[in-house]
Amino acid sequence: MQEVYRLTRKVARSNASVLLLGETGTGKELIASAIHRLSLRNNGPFVRVNCGALSESLLESELFGHVRGAFTGAVANRTGRFEAAHGGTIFLDEINSTTLHLQVKLLRVLQEREFERVGDTQTLRTDARVIAASNRDLWELVEDEQFREDLYWRLNVVPVVIPPLRERKEDIPELVSHFLNVYSEKNDRYVVYFEKEALDLLVAYDWPGNVRELQNYIERAVVMAEGDELTSDLLPEAVRGERRRTNGRLRGADLEALTYQVVQEGLTMSSPEEDNLHTKIVNRVERELIAQVMLSCNHVQTKAATRLGINRNTLHKKLKEYNLES
Repeated sequence: MQEVYRLTRKVARSNASVLLLGETGTGKELIASAIHRLSLRNNGPFVRVNCGALSESLLESELFGHVRGAFTGAVANRTGRFEAAHGGTIFLDEINSTTLHLQVKLLRVLQEREFERVGDTQTLRTDARVIAASNRDLWELVEDEQFREDLYWRLNVVPVVIPPLRERKEDIPELVSHFLNVYSEKNDRYVVYFEKEALDLLVAYDWPGNVRELQNYIERAVVMAEGDELTSDLLPEAVRGERRRTNGRLRGADLEALTYQVVQEGLTMSSPEEDNLHTKIVNRVERELIAQVMLSCNHVQTKAATRLGINRNTLHKKLKEYNLES
């Protein structure tokens, strides 16, 4: 995170496009807001757009605006977010969810700083700095022809990778203290301490929802607490039941148990006369292993391939072969 802060401070004083990469809930919007506040544009607007929350037609209208009569329901002219962000910063969250058609228009704004409202012929200009965020590997989408390569390079001038919470467990005690203070004040409570067992459970948990999930659980604990201490019984079952896991990763014993189970199932389901058991059972083990690793890596193929020790193209073929693409 110190590297993230260093990059944030360094890039803030420029006008370069920034691409924030990280899983959902890691705080990409907070970093985007910090870049804006530290920039020379901090007196201008900071406009947020969640690209994954709207359909293509609604998102196009949201970004570029529309004129009256452009489509059914367009009863008046509407100012788009790029126009509203003039002189400031526009934050495009979940840019990975945009369609190829819309990506063409985004590329034009980034290159030419101009656009037209939906249903209009008048060209408008904008001086808005673009910060984009993605919870998926954009280069994988480029390779799968789901994201334009030219737009990728326009957005990826300065990439900032925000690590998931499970990779920075040492931050959890300070985050817990921070959220205890925030929600104690917000709810007029005084929950400022936490017992060691509760903290151990929080540190052992895998945090698939990252900091946002931690924030949610601490707010709930503050509301439900009877005294001034966060105790383990205030934590949800998901956290209390994860104590024996190790950061969401398969341990040696888990791998042995998984392999044994899959082999036994393969033998049980096969007939006594069936041959070629080696290939069939090895394939079953490989399929289950890939599925488990993809799950633990939040379906990021590059990360899963590294962990498996195979080429990403090989992993992609295996996912197709074992029908694991979904």
